[in-house]
Amino acid sequence: MSSPPPDAPAILPIFATPLAVVSLEGMLGRNAELTALFRTRTSEDYRDPAAPADPRCFRSREDLFEWPVESAVHLRRQMLGGICAAVRAVNTYPDAEFDALAVQALARFVIVRPDGCVPAATAPMASWYAVYCVAAPPAAPARADSGTVRLYGVRNGTMFLDAANYQLRPPFETAHQIWRPVPGRMVVFPASILHEVALNRTDAELLLVAARVRFVHSTQKPLATW
Repeated sequence: MSSPPPDAPAILPIFATPLAVVSLEGMLGRNAELTALFRTRTSEDYRDPAAPADPRCFRSREDLFEWPVESAVHLRRQMLGGICAAVRAVNTYPDAEFDALAVQALARFVIVRPDGCVPAATAPMASWYAVYCVAAPPAAPARADSGTVRLYGVRNGTMFLDAANYQLRPPFETAHQIWRPVPGRMVVFPASILHEVALNRTDAELLLVAARVRFVHSTQKPLATW
């Protein structure tokens, strides 16, 4: 192996991907109410017709933010506030210009039962995706990834793998990332990231709310419908 140069190289992280974890303190007292509400709406009237029927995982229609129910209205306000805070933090807009952006969002609730999962997908027609945890079982001792939101690092999928890039240190590693749902917390990330909810290896249900979001500037033409 050749000797290192006398001056250390300048190493810069490029193509960085933001991932925000937001605590929605205003939701902690509402989670039990939301849990009861969601369980009463696990019927065909509320199931997403585009998703195949699955006894181990129920996915509702994406109209949750339109429900005229106080707890759902409060959830919408809290989630959109947290999402906007996360997006604002990684943008260069002045506050006044960012506040003028129009926010469009669709949301659904998801109940992942024992041995259930949500298959890997991206979120179409959106720039950001958010997952809020309403209720979660304890971690499964034998499976650390049980019920986690797994985000796939596919950017370097065509990279030739050898001894020099197999063990890259953070933030340059190519490993996938996971987020463990915790009641009252929400994760926000770019909607283009391939993600899934890993198999629930516990004997209890995992309740999540997933939202796809996009922002419209006043100078933009109207976006296509969802």
